[in-house]
Amino acid sequence: MPFSTLFLGFLGVSLLSGLMIIGLKAPLKYIPFHLGILTLPPVIALLSLVLASESASCGPLYFDRLSWLMAWFVTTISFFVQKYSMRYLLADRSYRKYFTLLTVTAAAASITWLSNDFRLLLAGWGATLWGLTGLIGLRKEWPATRHAAALSGKFLAGSWGLLSVTLLWIGWRTGNWEVSLHSQSSMEDLHSLERFFLNMLLVISVMIPAAQWPFQRWLLDTAIAPTPISAVMHAGIVNGGGIILTRLAPLATEDSQLMLLVISSLSVLLGTGIMLVQVDYKRQLVGSTIAQMGFMLVQCALGSYWAAIAHAVLHGLFKATQFLQSGSVAKPKERDPHLSQSAASLWVIAGGAISLAVGTGIWISSHGESYQLISAVILSLSAFISWKQLVASGRGWINKITGIILIAGAAVLFQVIHRAFYQLLHTALPEGTTLSLNIVFIFLIILVTFNLLIAWFIRNRTLPVSVVVYLWLLRLSEPQSNSVEVRSRSPISTSVTRRTQY
Repeated sequence: MPFSTLFLGFLGVSLLSGLMIIGLKAPLKYIPFHLGILTLPPVIALLSLVLASESASCGPLYFDRLSWLMAWFVTTISFFVQKYSMRYLLADRSYRKYFTLLTVTAAAASITWLSNDFRLLLAGWGATLWGLTGLIGLRKEWPATRHAAALSGKFLAGSWGLLSVTLLWIGWRTGNWEVSLHSQSSMEDLHSLERFFLNMLLVISVMIPAAQWPFQRWLLDTAIAPTPISAVMHAGIVNGGGIILTRLAPLATEDSQLMLLVISSLSVLLGTGIMLVQVDYKRQLVGSTIAQMGFMLVQCALGSYWAAIAHAVLHGLFKATQFLQSGSVAKPKERDPHLSQSAASLWVIAGGAISLAVGTGIWISSHGESYQLISAVILSLSAFISWKQLVASGRGWINKITGIILIAGAAVLFQVIHRAFYQLLHTALPEGTTLSLNIVFIFLIILVTFNLLIAWFIRNRTLPVSVVVYLWLLRLSEPQSNSVEVRSRSPISTSVTRRTQY
């Protein structure tokens, strides 16, 4: 029996099991059995990813390495989040509904990324967004939750509507509804103005679920959702834009790629700023997601789709872990007062020299690819920040040597993961439009300039202009008045009213 049949069978069984939880009001003892069923689809998807070497079609579904990777990713996230929810949501009045909706949403997302027909893709993606909206608004007794669900529903429905217009128009004009058969040649049948208009719709439709500027408000207001729902949302839903752009890469033009590059770059800066000024941990994670999704879309704009997919998967696994561990956040490490300023400066200078050498080496060996130039700069900055935190600020030689070993180990691990994803995906993904190297250089200059400004604001936080920027970012990331709960207390003879954010 082929892997595709096994996977679809187990996915159907898990979906029926999830519907039984609420439809037949299964006892709570049934939940562990349901979780056992959920382990089957990701196991089959992983085996298929490793062992299946050729692409195959099964009706309106298409099984290649990208679809198997995304099916494994979605079903794995679903299993671990539902496992975590067994105890976390146990006292919730909507306990059974969470498991049913999580299972339905994961199954719909899996079908979306396996679909080879525009119409099935739209149906699956619409069901995924509907399931997410339902999960956000399950606590209907809270007005703030109802507001967050209504706002998310409006944004996501608008995104789905724009994507529907784009895909249905392409299918109608080309007479071809199969995703895998569209290529640059088939897109040339469209008029240039028509193709430009469709590209703009497509870019906007993927920016909304990715919470890119100016559509970030819906994701910020969903911080009130329970932690497992936030984990699913940030790990498996918001990164759908990169996958959609990858599947529709032949449609891309240089104008749409440039627009995507500019807006995503602004979103990277905005998300970073929100992450720096927020004290609420969940909102810090929201800011991080906005920035990370912006970088993923930057990779799509540069035509490096395999890197965008790798980024989406790794970010999803990492962000889900962060949300599920958000109840045990470690306190920030205090600076060592005995660390010599001159010694620290020497270690920082050494770290800068090493980071510059790393970035230069990556760029020289990259054969002039625009994505590799971005990678060289990002990795060089990452190496410098890691060196500064783990080595230059370390207490004593033992901590410094440990920091160096950790950085070296992380570099080796990165190379292994990077090569694995490249070997897995680079031949399975379509070719896209690549921006010229001059545009990439301009983008890097702007990005580095803004990062230097952020560093300057942090070091000069008492200046009036720094205060203005800080307050603007804080106001932008704070919840609206209808996104917080109002509770009244009457201790003895005093009535106290306060706003509490959940």
